[in-house]
Amino acid sequence: MPEPGGRRIPAPSRVPVDMSSVQQVVVQRLSDEVAERIRTFILDEGLAEGARLPSERALAELLGASRPTVSQALRTLSLMGLVETRRGSGAYVMRQPDRSITASVNLMLELDRESVSSLAELRLWLETRGAGEAAGRVDDLGLRRTRVALERLHGSIGGTTSGWIAADTIFHATIVGMAGNPYLTSIYESVHNALVSFLYRPWVENDEVPHWLQPDEAAAQMALHEPIVAGIESRDSEATMRAVQHHHEAMLEHLGDRSRRP
Repeated sequence: MPEPGGRRIPAPSRVPVDMSSVQQVVVQRLSDEVAERIRTFILDEGLAEGARLPSERALAELLGASRPTVSQALRTLSLMGLVETRRGSGAYVMRQPDRSITASVNLMLELDRESVSSLAELRLWLETRGAGEAAGRVDDLGLRRTRVALERLHGSIGGTTSGWIAADTIFHATIVGMAGNPYLTSIYESVHNALVSFLYRPWVENDEVPHWLQPDEAAAQMALHEPIVAGIESRDSEATMRAVQHHHEAMLEHLGDRSRRP
């Protein structure tokens, strides 16, 4: 049958399209759902940094989940730098979560796991730009925040893997945040959180401390981060960006080393 204008309307096909290439639905783990509910509560209630969350037992009762599931959820939140778990004390809010594009980035990564190298590259681009801008406009308050973040990172080495990842996330987010662009900060944090959750989750789940986070490697770890701070303190954008590049290359080497281990 012709359309107005002379074009013919194609006849409907009786043969269904081939959808064999469509990826199967990824079933969300219960601990991820619990983590999202806690994250949403922190955001909706505007909990301040340092606010103490209920005990794991209390959270398990409130959410209808087991304590191991809640414990895993808290470790997931620590990957994002949102929660810090202190032995013998409980879980505390480290910062406000961002209403960001994290869910979209996570979905893209789950559907195409081979794209992780592209995500790592994007993280480098965003941090390089952010750190370079930060060095050019940092003020005294920003310098103090940077030093506090660096000291927290140093104190986390030799502890739990999730604790170090949380402190590392805070450090890098602090650096990028000093660029003064909230859109850059939001996108960077979304990319960073998705990347570290994907790459470091096995260590956190197995409560395994990688060899480069052992106490005797503290100096080497700090040597990767201190030049970033030094570049900012000297207001040298080029030196800061070189330090970010060096940190990125070391991170890829650590991850590659893990893949080569039996």
